[in-house]
Amino acid sequence: MIMSCRQYPISPYSVGLAYNDFRLMVKLVRLLHKVSELSAYQTLLEDAVPETARHDPRHYSAMMGYDFHLSETGPKLIEVNTNAGGFWLARLAENPSQPSFTRRVAGRLLGSFLAEFELFSATKGILPRFLAIADEDPVNQFLYPEMRAFSDLFKEAGIDNAIVDPRELQLTDNILYLGEKRVDMIYNRHCDFYLQTPATAYIKKAWLAGTACLTPNPHTYGLLADKRRMVLWSNPDKLKGLGLSRPAIELMLNMVPSTYLLASIPPDQAWRSRKQWVFKPDTGYASRGVYVGNKLTAAKFAQLDPENTLIQTWIPPSASRFPDELPFKTDFRLFSYQNRILCVSARLYHGQVTNLRTPNGGFAKVIIS
Repeated sequence: MIMSCRQYPISPYSVGLAYNDFRLMVKLVRLLHKVSELSAYQTLLEDAVPETARHDPRHYSAMMGYDFHLSETGPKLIEVNTNAGGFWLARLAENPSQPSFTRRVAGRLLGSFLAEFELFSATKGILPRFLAIADEDPVNQFLYPEMRAFSDLFKEAGIDNAIVDPRELQLTDNILYLGEKRVDMIYNRHCDFYLQTPATAYIKKAWLAGTACLTPNPHTYGLLADKRRMVLWSNPDKLKGLGLSRPAIELMLNMVPSTYLLASIPPDQAWRSRKQWVFKPDTGYASRGVYVGNKLTAAKFAQLDPENTLIQTWIPPSASRFPDELPFKTDFRLFSYQNRILCVSARLYHGQVTNLRTPNGGFAKVIIS
């Protein structure tokens, strides 16, 4: 069935991306994956992450997302996500008449999940008997249709699965069950990234006991997607201590905007210089609680928790222009697994921060040239 762009947050427009900018984005994604595996880097973070993130499962995280803005000096990394949503929408934007994943895309995508389970089980070619796609109140989630697309993908591969709220799961001897079915693997879309709330308590116990493959997971989140990592990545002294090459350090310093904990800067100085910053909660997601400095009021500034708020050099999004439309602000998301790029998409929007509710905005096809 041919689908209207208006049914989902996908744009009818395509966005151009210079090959050199795309190449730099890919280069940074691969470098950050490499950095995340360095023992010196992991040791540096041991006291900075909770218990769940210190547990190393010996596998990675499917559905990583790296978000970029384009500037006059090239692409800049805005944030990293371990449970990046929108992959299905990104593919749908390329071909609205093809609601299911194409064979080639399905193979790449499924391969990332199978690789995760093989690493977890240390057994080549094994499939999970039952997989849970977990999110809070999933039926009412904005991206529930995407979860169903993933469910169909797993079913076509012969993997029994269900979309669940974590509170539906039961725990016996640190093993997760949905009814009578043992859960071998969880595709985790829940935004409790470190498994710190009561809703994910059973998943946390199974995770620490190593009885289920959890992807994405707290370990990878702590290494790459916790927004505080950008403080480290934009600090030349910290980077030098990791034993990175000079070109690698220069790449990171050029592409990662300067980021600081708000508590590290005197309040009066942060307020006076607010127009050069964007203010972000350290555990935020989907642009929630994000304030562009030139729109920040004194009352809202006073409410920010300095110990849990980051300030980052404001990199304005680039603009995409189309006939009879206001210019769309534009960012780019690279979906990846380990150091492999699965997809690149743009997001078009109006307003202060990225959103998927702008008419004719949303995920857009990218043409690299």
